[in-house]
Amino acid sequence: MKLIGKTALITGAASGIGAAIAKTLAAAGAAVAINYRTSQTQADALAAEITTQNGKAAAFPGDVSLPAEATSLANEVAKRFGHIDILINNAGSIEPALLDLITPESFHRQFATNTLSVLLMMQATLPHFPKTGGRVINISSSLAMAPVESTAIYAAAKAAVNTLTQTFARELGPRNITVNAIAPGATQTPMTENIPEEIKQKIAAQTPLGRWAQPQDIADAALFLASDSARFITGRILTVDGGLIY
Repeated sequence: MKLIGKTALITGAASGIGAAIAKTLAAAGAAVAINYRTSQTQADALAAEITTQNGKAAAFPGDVSLPAEATSLANEVAKRFGHIDILINNAGSIEPALLDLITPESFHRQFATNTLSVLLMMQATLPHFPKTGGRVINISSSLAMAPVESTAIYAAAKAAVNTLTQTFARELGPRNITVNAIAPGATQTPMTENIPEEIKQKIAAQTPLGRWAQPQDIADAALFLASDSARFITGRILTVDGGLIY
């Protein structure tokens, strides 16, 4: 699956799933725009790593939950690479809390980062998509379908991402822009590194394939959806969780 001549903008791409997607799409020939909010050192290092392997990459700052910064990011990427063909909405955050400890501030932060950013980035990048169409891939979560305690707000925010995905797929179909989502299961990333080992082992034991996902597992799914092989797939939520939920 080749992406030669394509430009991919990946939000929250300095580490974890986003970084794996950036490297995978770059290896397939895409120029990748690595967005970060605070992790400039990691983003610059990732861009340098891709470049030294004969890929095309550059790091771009921006808080994609803010309208002005989302617009500026899309404009800067288009200015640098000429156009945007693939948008990967990967930026996300989780603040685990039981019902009586959830605050309005936490609610708004999680919905801003996980959900509003998807809307803002789609609005910001659409003017830069070619007339031939493009790809939008939103990173959701299996928790949107099977939430567990302490994840209510994060799960709800990701469920909203699924709804946006399905709705915008219908709106953008006439423009030959596909809109899909990937719902990872438990994945070994910086976001999950503080989960106690006994819980990690329990989740692995409940997973038919017997392990947690690695970022590369998600990145390979993103490459498929970004490629021409997925040209007739849109409005779908692809769960990549080793069979944990069904």
